[in-house]
Amino acid sequence: MAGKHHSFFGNSRERSPSLSFPPAATSLIILFAFSLLALAFVFFVSSSSDFGTPHSSIPLFPNPNPNLKPEFSFVASLEKFLASNTHFPKSQSVSDDTVQAVKDLDDLIWKREMERIYMDPFYSGSSSSSGLRVYVYEMPDKFTFDLLRLFRNTYRETSNVTSNGSPVHRLIEQHSIDYWIWADLIAPESERLLKNVMRVHRPEDADIFYIPFFTTISFFLLEKQQCKALYREALKWVTDQPAWKRSEGRDHILPVHHPWSFKSVRRFMKKAIWLLPDMDSTGNWYKPGEVSLEKDLILPYVPNVELCDAKCLSKSESKRSILLFFRGRLKRNAGGKIRAKLMAELNGAEGVLIEEGTAGEAGKEAAQNGMRKSIFCLSPAGDTPSSARLFDAIVSGCIPVIVSDELELPFEGILDYRKIVLFISSSDAIQPGWLIAFLKSLGPGQIKEMRANLAKYSKHFMYSSPAQPFGAEDLIWKMIAGKLLNIKLHIRRTQRVVKESRSLCTCECRRANITAPGCCSDKNVSPIGVDQVSSPFDMLTNLLTLAPTPYPA
Repeated sequence: MAGKHHSFFGNSRERSPSLSFPPAATSLIILFAFSLLALAFVFFVSSSSDFGTPHSSIPLFPNPNPNLKPEFSFVASLEKFLASNTHFPKSQSVSDDTVQAVKDLDDLIWKREMERIYMDPFYSGSSSSSGLRVYVYEMPDKFTFDLLRLFRNTYRETSNVTSNGSPVHRLIEQHSIDYWIWADLIAPESERLLKNVMRVHRPEDADIFYIPFFTTISFFLLEKQQCKALYREALKWVTDQPAWKRSEGRDHILPVHHPWSFKSVRRFMKKAIWLLPDMDSTGNWYKPGEVSLEKDLILPYVPNVELCDAKCLSKSESKRSILLFFRGRLKRNAGGKIRAKLMAELNGAEGVLIEEGTAGEAGKEAAQNGMRKSIFCLSPAGDTPSSARLFDAIVSGCIPVIVSDELELPFEGILDYRKIVLFISSSDAIQPGWLIAFLKSLGPGQIKEMRANLAKYSKHFMYSSPAQPFGAEDLIWKMIAGKLLNIKLHIRRTQRVVKESRSLCTCECRRANITAPGCCSDKNVSPIGVDQVSSPFDMLTNLLTLAPTPYPA
């Protein structure tokens, strides 16, 4: 064996029979190989020319059902909805406030949970093979259909404005997330495209409960006292449900997307999942302990402008001659005071166009045209940290420049906003010449990449009927599914913890976006067990009659 060396490849050539082909066959094989290489090259060039560009020919919403064309207009969708549907098949409607009814429901939910754990191999506790299960309350028409009809019958009355001059019906459209979510949930399954969420018709089958009350329409279109009375009725109706009593509302979704909506009674439902436009840690809109990122969900405004699709983006690319654009109200309250400082700094700067906003179709068209002609769109804080202008810019292909230090953003567990947005601190933005110099310093490559990402991201901020995969409604349910395990943890912990056996602070008594040491520092806020009061409606009654109540005021 000495001197003998073995190689993995070594003598294989000697032992393998050689392959030989006639010259004609060899030529054919070579020709065939070159043909394949040429086809591969042509395919690569044609496919890569579209990849990553803001005007890709790939549709924003590939529709798995071509017969169901998406409708993005709230008014048009609502007209069709009310015309084609009087009522949908009803779920079980239960309103029994007895202790036994709550216990019976809890037992049924436990049995269903055990079945899913041991029989569904894809069940993870936050979702199953059939997706998130949502029970939609069948509330009386005065909370749902009647309010939608009220809007439909009055939306042409453009003289109806708020105290600061904003047109009421346009505001309702901006905050119409409650309509889009509900309309999709109750639509016939044959007309739905989302497969990660399904409606169930028995409370014991549900992961989450949806409250279909149009809080924004009622706030703006009803008389003040009529609205407050309706709010109290809705509060009592919901909190009388056994499912609410079982969880204290922790697994219930409450759409309160306008910061004024449901304001007089929403403190009594603060453990529910609130659908919000932002958090607003200033305390102007939400009381300490009412909102938090752990419990609630930030949703995008419904855009005021039309979606700039692939053809529009391609056409507008050469027309974007304005460096920075802003159109809106120049004077705002609270955090929005930064606007006046910004306008004073930017007024007259080269490449900057600033316009005072106006209502109506003319104002909408002016904003849309300005954004489609601009590279960057300024998005400062308004009365709240957020603004619909951010989402108008995104769907217009205009890179948003956010100057709002307290802003929280929708779907941030899924989307990375650094790829499409420039975040500027308020202190930097008002420094003389700083903002314009910064924007001019950005290279064309970075701008092109951000605009390409805007084209990809824009579909995530569009509400439609039917709701589209990867559209706003789809991402809402993905975010809710991510909260589900934590929701169940708090429900079960509350059910088994002995009254007053814990004195530790929870997220329910912390201010949102506040990092100061200590907890429950506000003198009006104290952690309190639900057993200390009879019901949220009783608390409200006590409050209205000036009777003492242990609930924080």
